[in-house]
Amino acid sequence: MAAGLPPALDRPHFIGIGGAGMSGIARILAQRGASVAGSDAKDSATAASLRALGATVHIGHDAAHLAEDTSAVVVSSAIRADNPELVRARERGIPVVHRSDALAALMAGTRPLAIAGTHGKTTTTSMLAVSLTTLGLDPSYAIGGDLDAPGSNAHHGTGEIFVAEADESDRSFHTYAPEVAVVLNVELDHHANYASIEEIYESFETFVGKIVPGGTLVISADHEGARELTRRVRDRADLRVLTYGSAEDADVRVHKVTPRGLTSEVTVSLNGKLLTFTVSVPGSHYAHNAVAALVAGVSLGVPLHNLASALRSYTGVKRRLQLKGEAAGVQVVDSYAHHPTEMAADLEAMRGAVEGRILVVFQPHLFSRTQELGKEMGQALALADSSLVLDIYPAREDPIEGVTSELIIAAGRAAGADVSPLHAKDEVAEAVAGMAKPGDLVLTMGAGDVTDLGPAVLDRLAAGPHHPEQ
Repeated sequence: MAAGLPPALDRPHFIGIGGAGMSGIARILAQRGASVAGSDAKDSATAASLRALGATVHIGHDAAHLAEDTSAVVVSSAIRADNPELVRARERGIPVVHRSDALAALMAGTRPLAIAGTHGKTTTTSMLAVSLTTLGLDPSYAIGGDLDAPGSNAHHGTGEIFVAEADESDRSFHTYAPEVAVVLNVELDHHANYASIEEIYESFETFVGKIVPGGTLVISADHEGARELTRRVRDRADLRVLTYGSAEDADVRVHKVTPRGLTSEVTVSLNGKLLTFTVSVPGSHYAHNAVAALVAGVSLGVPLHNLASALRSYTGVKRRLQLKGEAAGVQVVDSYAHHPTEMAADLEAMRGAVEGRILVVFQPHLFSRTQELGKEMGQALALADSSLVLDIYPAREDPIEGVTSELIIAAGRAAGADVSPLHAKDEVAEAVAGMAKPGDLVLTMGAGDVTDLGPAVLDRLAAGPHHPEQ
C-alpha cells in the first residue's frame, strides 16, 4: 500500500468518477500514490486530467470494469442501487465506501476546515484554498467545482491544513470532524432528503456537534436560519462561536461593501479595529463569503492582514459568475445558481457590475426543488430585465406530475418579471441574438447543462444580425 493512504483506499474504483466531488477525492488519492480507477457516463476534460495522473477511467458503466484487485468501490448518494458496477461489488464482497467517508479518511492527521451552508460553499472553500496557497501554506483541499482548469478542484498539499466543502444535501457532512467549521446559511432545500426546515436544523446541529473540542464555528449573523442554529448550539462549553455579517451584533461586522466594477472593496471590524480589503469578484453575497473565509483562516492561526491581502488572488470558480466571453458588445456569464437565494444574489451582483440590461437563460434543477421553490425562483427572476426559462433538468430524479417550468414562469409574471418559456435548448442562441444589444449581459443560470449554451450564444452574437432572404 502506498504511503499515507487510508486502509482499503489504495486500489479504489469510483463509480461516477467525473463528478465534482468524486473526481476531487480520486485526484488526491492518485497524488498520494493510490492505483485509482473508475467509470463515468461520458468522457470529459476531468476524466482526461485524472488519466494524466495515472488513473484508469472507463466510459460507461459495466460490471467488467471492476479490476480483480479492487480494494474498495467509492460511491456518492447519486449512484443507484442497480448500477452494474455496484451490484458486482456487492456480489464479490468488495467494500463499498461513501464519498464522504473517503474524504474523511483523507483528512486524518490534518487540521480540517469544513465549509457548509445551503449555498456559497464552493466559492468560500475556493477562496480559502487559493488564499492559503498564495501564502505558501500548501493546503490540501477538496472543492465542489473547478477553479480555472479541469482537475483544480482538489489537491494533496504538504501543509497541515485541509480545506473541504461539506455537503449537507445527503447528510454526508456528519462524517467530518473539523477543527474549524463554517456555516454560511441554513435554508430549506434538498427536498428529496429533508421533509422540513426542522430536519435541516437538526442535521446542521449534528454537523456542529462534530467540531473537535476547543474548535471554532464561524457562522453568519445575517441569515435567520444561521441565527437560529447559533441559538441552538451557542451554549456548548467546548465550542468557540464567531459570527460575521452586517448585523450590529456580529462578532466580525461588515460595515460596507463598495462595488468597484467586477471587484468589491470590503470594510470590516474585528478585535476593535477596522480593516479594508479587496475581493476580486462582484457583489455583496461574495464579499460576505470572503469575510467568512477570512474569519475561518484567522481561527486556524493564519495572520489576519496576510490572509486579507491574499484573498484578492481569488478570481472565481467555474460556473460561479464565470465570464465566458464577449461578442457584439454583449458579455456572456455563467452561473451555477439554482436556489432562489443564490439566483437573487447573482442577479444583484451583476446589476451592480454592468450598465446595460441583464438577460437570463434559466434552467430549473430538479423536479422536487421546483415543486417546493418554483414560486421563489420566479420572484428572483424579476430582478432580471428579461428571462427565458428552459425545461426542468431532472438530474437523478423522475418527473413529478404537474411540476414543470410553468410554475416558475407563472410566479415570475405575477411578480412583474418579463419571463418566457423556451423548450428547445438549440433555439437559445437565436433567441438571445434577437434580444441582446451592445452593453447587455447574458446570464446562463442553473446547475444542469445550461452551462453548455454560452459558447453557442457567443458564436451566434459574433455572426451578427440575422438577415432573411429578400
